[in-house]
Amino acid sequence: MLRIQQLKLNPGYSGKDIVKKIAKQLMIREESIINMKIVRESIDARKKPEVFYILTVDVTLKDEKTVLSSYRKKHSTNPNVSLAEEQVYSLPCCGSLPMKERPVIIGAGPAGLFCAYYLAVRGFEPIVLERGRSVSERKKDIDRFWQTGVLDPESNVQFGEGGAGTFSDGKLNTLTKDRSGRNKEVLRLFVRMGAKESILYEQKPHLGTDVLFEVIANLRNEIIRLGGEVRFCSRAEELITVKDHLNGIKLSDGNIIKSRHCVLAIGHSARDTFEMLLHKKVSMEPKNFAVGFRVQHPQQMINESQYGTAWAQFPAAAYKLTAQTSGGRGVYSFCMCPGGYVVNASSEAGLLAVNGMSYSRRDGENANSAVIVSVTPEDFPDKDVLGGMHFQRMIEKRAFEAGCGRIPLQLYKDFKDNICSEKTGEIFPAVKGQYSFGNLRNILPDELNEAFIEGMEQFGHKIKGFDRDDVILAGVESRTSSPVRIKRDENLMSNIRGLYPCGEGAGYAGGITSAAADGIFIAEQIIKDHKPAFSKRII
Repeated sequence: MLRIQQLKLNPGYSGKDIVKKIAKQLMIREESIINMKIVRESIDARKKPEVFYILTVDVTLKDEKTVLSSYRKKHSTNPNVSLAEEQVYSLPCCGSLPMKERPVIIGAGPAGLFCAYYLAVRGFEPIVLERGRSVSERKKDIDRFWQTGVLDPESNVQFGEGGAGTFSDGKLNTLTKDRSGRNKEVLRLFVRMGAKESILYEQKPHLGTDVLFEVIANLRNEIIRLGGEVRFCSRAEELITVKDHLNGIKLSDGNIIKSRHCVLAIGHSARDTFEMLLHKKVSMEPKNFAVGFRVQHPQQMINESQYGTAWAQFPAAAYKLTAQTSGGRGVYSFCMCPGGYVVNASSEAGLLAVNGMSYSRRDGENANSAVIVSVTPEDFPDKDVLGGMHFQRMIEKRAFEAGCGRIPLQLYKDFKDNICSEKTGEIFPAVKGQYSFGNLRNILPDELNEAFIEGMEQFGHKIKGFDRDDVILAGVESRTSSPVRIKRDENLMSNIRGLYPCGEGAGYAGGITSAAADGIFIAEQIIKDHKPAFSKRII
């Protein structure tokens, strides 16, 4: 199989167009091509208005060695054609240490579900505990909250099957290197569970909230088919330990699950669990994260900025922006949602946080992203391990008060002038949940507000109109990542033996794909060390 890079295709290209390009590049007949597969697709908009798709394609030919040799003789300095090296993921076989009780996984987000799936594949019959409800019931609870403002603290945008990422854009790209093949394996499993195949090659793959509902439910059903168990409305109340070893998990209803192996995939918003872990002396440390506001622009403005006059021929455009302020703060866009909505993502009474969400078609009128400012433990008023969590709660309380319990909105010019907005400009809010005008300047410390403004002004030089007066701000974006890191050793366990911190909540991931890949990483470690002594099904 040969790999061909830098194939330039026009918008709306077909399979026949790719075959013609391949044949021309390799100087062969089209009939010589047995099979082809797109490996990567990106958009080249560097020379607007000429905008193209750039493809990397793997192709199977009748006589590949001869074709490659001939090509290299004529194009010795062109590395765009080579032998394809396909990365194949392989799950390890079971180890020798008998595991006498079923492993428990706390959390049914991507880290927990992917860990559970691969453990189930090897016959470990995991028990998944999820404090929230199934994805279908959870959706009803969230819709009710957005309509009425009545919050269910156990079933919301943060808690429930699929985790916080289920009610977001469903972005599957990650900045982490994929030397292990886990990231690609995450995408393959998503496809097997019903996602579109194009996520395997898109430069910035996404699913959308509506597709994630089905994919997550299919993954849960497959875990159950393989012998696993998923228990909803089951909150882990306490870890039962003997000296420094895990011995079981006590649930909020008083029941106890006997187990010496527990994967802690709790997500970044399980604040009561963080407090329990601190009480149990689980080794943790505060970490950096970022806070800020959601900004909304017309999606067409972003499309024209990214693609020029050719914008109508391409999907809704995204952007990624970074800035460094005069005070040394990093300011950057985060979780950009083309054609999306700002959503009320609160999980605690009297506190308010926002997130971004879009459906698979990304066809809403507005683009939104979080513009966030980096913070470190030095910024937290409380200097203990959970200082970042307390800081999040403080600014979320201020956001709740600024909007009188609704999402507070403010035009960017009014934010700069430190006055409450009275009406919108040309941009109409695209919001899921109740909202009202409020002064967002009262939410973050002054130093962060000034950094936010400086960042917005810099972004205005990169995308014309980004800092226009009527840009709609919504606050507060406070759940960008976990405020703590739960330490783990070379065996991926905490100082409590048998406890495996995992995913975004533990501080080892940032987004759906990296969290799922970390879940696979933990599953591999457990599988390599153990075999399920309670089960006859070892694979």
